[in-house]
Amino acid sequence: MSSHARPWWLEPPADAEAAAQAGPASRLPQLSEATVSPLHEIEILDEYGERRRIFIPLERPLTLYVDRRELVTLMTLGARPELLVLGYLLNQGIVQDVHSIASVQVDWDVGAAAVLTRAGVTDIEARTAHRVVTTGCGQGTVYGELLSRLEGLALPPPAQARIRQSTLRALLEVIRAQDSIHRRAGSVHGCALFRGAELLAFVEDVGRHNAVDTIAGWMALHEVRGGDKVFYTTGRLTSEMVMKAAHMGIPIVVSRNGVTQMGHALASRLGMTLFGRAANRHFLCYSGFERFDAEPLPPSPTMRVVAGGDG
Repeated sequence: MSSHARPWWLEPPADAEAAAQAGPASRLPQLSEATVSPLHEIEILDEYGERRRIFIPLERPLTLYVDRRELVTLMTLGARPELLVLGYLLNQGIVQDVHSIASVQVDWDVGAAAVLTRAGVTDIEARTAHRVVTTGCGQGTVYGELLSRLEGLALPPPAQARIRQSTLRALLEVIRAQDSIHRRAGSVHGCALFRGAELLAFVEDVGRHNAVDTIAGWMALHEVRGGDKVFYTTGRLTSEMVMKAAHMGIPIVVSRNGVTQMGHALASRLGMTLFGRAANRHFLCYSGFERFDAEPLPPSPTMRVVAGGDG
């Protein structure tokens, strides 16, 4: 087994639409290209009493500084730390767009990411003072700020953003075939961005919030719009995951896991389509039925049980 597995697939979009949307290169932030191994080799003892060596994900702390002010420490696999930082700042509402950031420099020797903004961040202390510790997010999040930013948010109408059952099935097959850290070492979450059944971006991290933030950073950097996209995650769909997808402008979200009550209520309010327990040909559509073109599977044949005689 190689320790050089790549827990991400985040290339610059090659389609003409994304290229046309991209802003002037001079206004994009300068990013370091910090790389680090995602796996750590250890010796284990299995149920047969045998010692062998395996790889496990290598979790690291990354302390984020914005204009020399310490903001938060993220625990991460370090797949694409610069994109993680961009997505975190955008999804938390600390910066309004990617063009307000001059640079993101990551140094793994000291476990730090230094962000320099172009004009400073107004009221950063007040805006980050009240946090809610959300599920799967140890450092907490500015929950009220995220919720307030949803006011007035309008996702594309169902006529413009929908998905067929055959497309959902093809999307799940792409995910099933994707090479991944989870397949080799477990203990990570994966997130992906699709246009139809076309995989545009894929990333894994120790937490689902880091993975979604990294894809948000990739979308912002390349000015990829979310209205015609589908977001996939291995993690459960909590209220914060739904909010992040909504801020990214994505109306359809698919999860291998389930949905919480708050996640469901928020998606219903926003008109989002949520699929959960999605794997192979199976899924549950929890909300947003109007965006879904169902192609129902034939019912499973019933099995008759015939009692046998004594002879």
